[in-house]
Amino acid sequence: MQPAADTAGSVGAGTDPEHRAREATVPVRPLSFRELLDAPFALLQADIRTTAACAGLLLPAGEAAVAASIGLVSYLTGGSDEGTARATVCATLIAAWVLRVVLRAVSVTTGLARATGDPVGLREALRRTGDRLGPLLLTQLSFTGIGLAALAPSVLLFPLGFVAGLIWFLITYPLCLLGLAWLRARHLVAVPVLFAERATARNALARAGLLTGSLRMQRTGLWICQRLVFVLLFAPLGGLAWFVSDISGTHRWPFLILFTATALLLVAFAELMESSARVVGYLDLRCRREGMDIRIPAADGVGR
Repeated sequence: MQPAADTAGSVGAGTDPEHRAREATVPVRPLSFRELLDAPFALLQADIRTTAACAGLLLPAGEAAVAASIGLVSYLTGGSDEGTARATVCATLIAAWVLRVVLRAVSVTTGLARATGDPVGLREALRRTGDRLGPLLLTQLSFTGIGLAALAPSVLLFPLGFVAGLIWFLITYPLCLLGLAWLRARHLVAVPVLFAERATARNALARAGLLTGSLRMQRTGLWICQRLVFVLLFAPLGGLAWFVSDISGTHRWPFLILFTATALLLVAFAELMESSARVVGYLDLRCRREGMDIRIPAADGVGR
């Protein structure tokens, strides 16, 4: 087995034998489990202006659409509590899904560009997103379908009664979540494959499964650990929302706006972190499976 090549161009990797600009923020080599958890933060930080600008544009637009939808349904139903609650949940879920799709595309695009030493801005990231929008939507629909199918058994008994449904949910939800982690692990790098290799949605999912291979259990553990990290990071944001709710009181509209805005903010933050982790995982698998980090000396002495 050949040793890993010099991580030229990576931050903290030492000297660059080819004297290239040091633009990359993650080492292009096989990574340890700890590095797979840490490196996404460095990758996200490198392009935080681009991703934050994208989120800053999408969050107000998404919240405005959610508030307008809730207001319309409330008006049509005469202020019905049940109608308003259903509108809040449905509108927030739809806005969150759209938000995730766009942020995932922009984060993966900027992350791949940064990792290869050719960073791009928001305009170029959006252009590349538009070029791959069709396959991206198909891939996201596949992810959503798998998630709903995996978690559906945990809510089967709610129609029979709240108490029975809650007990069943508490028992089965952790098992369903483990099953979802196992399913997610196979296709974690599908979106980076979609952009880096310009594959179709079907080929990207197949390629992701091929790259993961026997490392599926490790990626399952990585997915679970990432969610635990998200919970720790979400606590301050949840505390901020609780503090604001004490000021605004329990009036309907301030509460609904605060609730939906906080939900979209948490979704955006989690998506940015998850997308960066997908890029890091993709580079790691390419190095492990295909020797992406190995430089082959050419006849003129320049590695390639």
